[in-house]
Amino acid sequence: MSADAGADNAPQDAPLVSLAGVGKVFDNGVRALDGLDLDVRAGETLTLLGPSGCGKSTALRLIAGLAEPSEGTVRWRDGARPEIGFVFQEPTLMPWASVEDNVWLPLRLRGQSKARARETIRAALARVGLADFTQSLPRELSGGMKMRVSIARALATQPSMLLLDEPFAALDEITRFRLNDDLLRLREELKATIVFVTHSVYESVYLSTRICAFSARPGRVTQEIVVEAPARRDAAFRASALFAQTCERASAALERAYERERAS
Repeated sequence: MSADAGADNAPQDAPLVSLAGVGKVFDNGVRALDGLDLDVRAGETLTLLGPSGCGKSTALRLIAGLAEPSEGTVRWRDGARPEIGFVFQEPTLMPWASVEDNVWLPLRLRGQSKARARETIRAALARVGLADFTQSLPRELSGGMKMRVSIARALATQPSMLLLDEPFAALDEITRFRLNDDLLRLREELKATIVFVTHSVYESVYLSTRICAFSARPGRVTQEIVVEAPARRDAAFRASALFAQTCERASAALERAYERERAS
């Protein structure tokens, strides 16, 4: 009934992590997930796409180890959960602390002094374009800049897997596009596995190598869409026929989820 990390003899081409028959029931009786089967492959950018409240964020928390399944198993290929960076929907920054101190937080919790962590902190901020804002306070930053700090904080531990829970949903479209491009650049630099949660069809197609469409709650994967596009994404890709066609497929999958929700 709990997450199972045992995978001692798994082949190296096996999924990095597999959720098998996973269900999740909260203390208030709400069933968020039911029979969820989901594989995450090393090096991919996987988007979980579905209507609000369908269990996408719950699945992300199960992968991160922030929650345990009520049924089913979470199995890691190498028998143990790797280093994971988690970016939440809100930046969740400490308002009284500088940008530098906010990024230092996960390292400080591991016992690293600020002096020892400073080079790592500054490298993480440079990756998100905030090298000149180390001493700024959150109130002095725009919404997009706050989210960049949150991403830098997740990168500070040098994770091999990055989990992002609708991090750009509250931002204006131009800022969102820019951060989408930043995330693609980071993917190339870090070679990390990324699992991204969104209910935006366009964002899912632009960012992903693969999309898993979720049903309405209780959530499960109803359709898998492989994004057959070059690794390099840009404005030309957004304007391409391939982008439009893939968005149509993803939109149809999302609409089926909404239809199920309305019928329930």
